[in-house]
Amino acid sequence: MIKAFKYRLYPNAHQARELEIALETHRRLYNARLEQRKAAYELEKKSVKYAEQSSWFKHERSTNPYFARLNFSSAQATMRRLDKAFQAFFRRIKAGEKPGYPRFKARGRFDSWTYPAHGDGARLLHDQLRFQHVGLVKVRQHRPVEGAVKIVQVKNEAGRWFVIASCDIGDGPAPRAEDTSVGLDVGLEYFLSTDQGERVNNPRYQKEALRRLRIAGRAVSRKRKGGRNRAKAVARLRAIQARVANKRRDHHHKVARDLVSRYAFIAAESLTVRNRVRNRRLSRSISDAGWRQFLNILRAKAESAGSVLVEVPPQGISQACSGCGAVVRKALSVRTHKCPACSLRLQRDVNAARNILARGQARLESVRLNVAQ
Repeated sequence: MIKAFKYRLYPNAHQARELEIALETHRRLYNARLEQRKAAYELEKKSVKYAEQSSWFKHERSTNPYFARLNFSSAQATMRRLDKAFQAFFRRIKAGEKPGYPRFKARGRFDSWTYPAHGDGARLLHDQLRFQHVGLVKVRQHRPVEGAVKIVQVKNEAGRWFVIASCDIGDGPAPRAEDTSVGLDVGLEYFLSTDQGERVNNPRYQKEALRRLRIAGRAVSRKRKGGRNRAKAVARLRAIQARVANKRRDHHHKVARDLVSRYAFIAAESLTVRNRVRNRRLSRSISDAGWRQFLNILRAKAESAGSVLVEVPPQGISQACSGCGAVVRKALSVRTHKCPACSLRLQRDVNAARNILARGQARLESVRLNVAQ
């Protein structure tokens, strides 16, 4: 099992400058290799592979002092990142999806680089991170690392530096024996509702900060592009956005931890959020809730605790009666489920959570039968 640990870095002025130079060099390397692939195809109808670009970089290091200061493995990881973007591009073309050609990374759109082997360019020590050409950088290690560190990623978020250590912690825990289960229905009126009628309020962090975001956004639009004042205004806007994202993520972690500590089996909807945000009236609220991020966090915590998380298709969840199975058509504005067949009366989300739990249990039982056969 792989588990990631994220820690805040506190570089001094010299170290921060070196980290910014390294990040900018990785960004330019990514853009240069993207330009090479684009030009080769447009002029010669030729595809440039990763191996060719890696050989080019090895030769270029002898003449480019900025490339020479990059750790070779981390530079290879940046070029592999571009290669994966092209692989995903071709996969989407074959699948008939919207292709999404890889884009050049502007300043602020490229915020991290990776050391694929711990100890080769970066080594995480106790409360310190040793960087090649940078030295020892202070780390706020708020919790100990588990297992063996395999990959190290350095990231800049709104002017703050972080290190993300991906660790191999061995085999996951055995499945929990207790018979405790819950069905979850996420929504906008409440962040989530359970089949037992419990509710978690929707904090709406973006809505809470919307006035400040608008003021900061207008301040950016008034500044001249390329000027220092615009850069400062962008930094203030990103700081507000980062604060909102951190509060949302913290809320997701706390709710997920509470659920995993109480239940051995959790059933939830398999949501395709990108389809739902097309609704112009609800897109901001849906993005503010962050359902997909919450489910990813919940899955990771369930795996590390020995719990089972099953996601079920959402079709018909809200319309079916959890008591008798009858289909009761309701508009989105109708928040109470009233079944004319069995007279069941429930809050809409609680009824959906019961249906989710039933479908999740049926799906788990089906998987177990297939395995037994």
